[in-house]
Amino acid sequence: MKKKSTTILALAGAVILAAGSLAGCGSNAAASSGQTDVTSESASQTSRADAASAPTDQASQADASGQEESLSGSILMVGSTSMETLATALAEGYMELHPEVTVSAEFVGSGAGIEAVLGGTADIGNSSRNLKEEEKAAGAVENVVAIDGIAVCVDPANTASGLTKQQLIDIYTGKVTNWAQAGGADVPIVVVGREAGSGTRSAFEEILGIEDQCAYANELDSTGAVMAKVASTPGAIGYVSLDVVDDTVTALPLDGVEATAENIKAGGYFLSRPFVMATMGDVSSQSPLVQDWFAYVLGEEGQAIASSVGLITVE
Repeated sequence: MKKKSTTILALAGAVILAAGSLAGCGSNAAASSGQTDVTSESASQTSRADAASAPTDQASQADASGQEESLSGSILMVGSTSMETLATALAEGYMELHPEVTVSAEFVGSGAGIEAVLGGTADIGNSSRNLKEEEKAAGAVENVVAIDGIAVCVDPANTASGLTKQQLIDIYTGKVTNWAQAGGADVPIVVVGREAGSGTRSAFEEILGIEDQCAYANELDSTGAVMAKVASTPGAIGYVSLDVVDDTVTALPLDGVEATAENIKAGGYFLSRPFVMATMGDVSSQSPLVQDWFAYVLGEEGQAIASSVGLITVE
């Protein structure tokens, strides 16, 4: 009887232990299930967040793509040979920033550049003079991008130390024909200038008040040609853009003032003129690409380029 009771008690203990074990398993399962639910919810929230941000990312990509597309295409400039150094440097800088854009230029004189803009065959007309009233009346708009000085050059052997404004007028109108009359050696003066329609010629003659009065021995069709002629011709005198002057010629002081950007800014050197990029209508009416071009040219980078080639900035 005692043995039977002991057996019953052992069985009861085993049942209690089993019940406790089952309860623990249930608790662990519930905890595991809860953790799985939390993880699933977290993943679900992450997925929803990613989905919500996707349209924004796609919109940003679309905006970037649209901006790149708006800065593709080409710009054609036509005009002043005096602006070749500036126009080329600006074009190279802009195309480096925008590889999908082509900026090209034809250097055929200011008058031809304005005609090209008015005729719709060019985006920009480069002019090394102010626009004429009739050009403005036809719709051309003057956009000054830099200021240039006009240097009066002689061959390196010339012994003249400088000229007054009146002496310069007298030389170009044929009243003074020998350098001995202007502080130099006894050498005949060879008067060299630009062709009719040149912006440099127009500015030079207008500043001196000698339009249609000049006694040219040579009328040449480019800045480079004037430089070469003066450099190789004893007694020659010519005028060129300040930024192209090199040691093949001598730039004479005028009224005792050297031809430098600093002196032009200070107002002491009287031969200066604007560099204009003319458009048909205001810049705001141009294509987005041309508008961006002007923002670059008149901005910090473009004006730094103008300064680096010897011009006066318009900032």
